[in-house]
Amino acid sequence: MKTSSVRIAAVADLHCRLGRKDNFQRLVKAVNEQSVDLVLLGGDLTDHGRPEEAELLADSLGDLRAPIVAVLGNHDLDSGRRDEVVSILSEGGILVLDGDRYKLKGGLVGVAGVKGFAGGFGRSSLQPFGEEAIKAFVMETINESLALEGALSRVDAVLKLALTHYAPTPETCQGEAPEIMPFLGSSKLGEAIDAQEVTAAFHGHAHMGRLRGATPDGRPVFNVALPVLRRIHPDRRALVVDLPLPPGVERDELPPIVETTAIEYVSLVGEGLQA
Repeated sequence: MKTSSVRIAAVADLHCRLGRKDNFQRLVKAVNEQSVDLVLLGGDLTDHGRPEEAELLADSLGDLRAPIVAVLGNHDLDSGRRDEVVSILSEGGILVLDGDRYKLKGGLVGVAGVKGFAGGFGRSSLQPFGEEAIKAFVMETINESLALEGALSRVDAVLKLALTHYAPTPETCQGEAPEIMPFLGSSKLGEAIDAQEVTAAFHGHAHMGRLRGATPDGRPVFNVALPVLRRIHPDRRALVVDLPLPPGVERDELPPIVETTAIEYVSLVGEGLQA
């Protein structure tokens, strides 16, 4: 039997801290039970970006069977030890993207990732005017968005995914306090996603946001921050998504979804995705 979809597991904002290894056992078990093709981690992997937190996370996720692709979040940079954190995660089998890309063996799925940055959405976006500090802030947003678009343009795969920490759309931030909306993401990330005809995008950061939204061109966006998933159900640990392949592209049949409270499941098969 053949199927016309690929299965992705995604979660963000794990905020790994010392003494919390047991928190990830259900995540690993549930994801492995779904036989996913790829695991995406959308930043804030650690609580303060300390090497020992990264070591604990890498060890805790070591039994995941699928490849793991991640981006960093603002918490991962808090201690100023980015390179150490990335090195430890890489040694533990977690590929950290920062303006680059990953292609799953066989070419069915490609992922481009950046941390992203703040700046706001739509007509409320911060503009590069006035003080040099404001211009530098906006330039960081622009650079992250350009890095994402550049990496996406180099993805050569049937399905093209975007992975960020900051949100590319305000829809998945709804529920957050209006005062902090400009600090949760940027429409420029959404513009990069639309320009490169991405199949689906995944992010975290907005703990009080909602699971699902879309870019202006209608491309699916998922806020997979762990607090969002756990509001759906207190035992949720990951989102599992079945992504449709284009007509004529098939692969071995995926196993059925196992009933478990540890995942939230979404199937985009039959929804008429644009990419």
